[in-house]
Amino acid sequence: MHLPTLLARARRSRLHRWWLNTLLPFTVPFNQPHGFRVEPLSHGGIQVSIPMRRMNRNHIRGIHACALATAAEMCSGLSVLKQLEPMEYRLIMRSLQVTYHYQAKKEAVATCVPDPEVMMREVIGPLRTQDTVDHASTVQVHDVKGNHLATATITWQVKPWSKVRTKR
Repeated sequence: MHLPTLLARARRSRLHRWWLNTLLPFTVPFNQPHGFRVEPLSHGGIQVSIPMRRMNRNHIRGIHACALATAAEMCSGLSVLKQLEPMEYRLIMRSLQVTYHYQAKKEAVATCVPDPEVMMREVIGPLRTQDTVDHASTVQVHDVKGNHLATATITWQVKPWSKVRTKR
């Protein structure tokens, strides 16, 4: 599965959107119980829907803060990987900071729209001369009524696979 191609096709086709949402739970099994739905936006960027289901609820019957943070992380990661070539660059989350503004009592949507020019200038360009680059991505989370639930800032470490060292 070539993620940027799949995301581009899912932007234009319901069949490819279905295929994307069928494959993602298997490639990211941690997120499978949450029931997140990914939808590439027509103007670029990614949107992740967070359903109101038992797995996502907290003790006061709202969407749990961790479910909101997980959806924001997924949204940010997919939007960054859409701009990069996953076969060339490794992406690891360095930090996640979430500011919560409003209690989530309805289904929610996380949205991230990265600027391709910023990615070229701040990530791909510097990687020509550096081993790693940190990139911060901001995700806005709103409920279906339009209430601003949370703002997440995820910092990713981007590194060419050729520079990755693993223990043997």
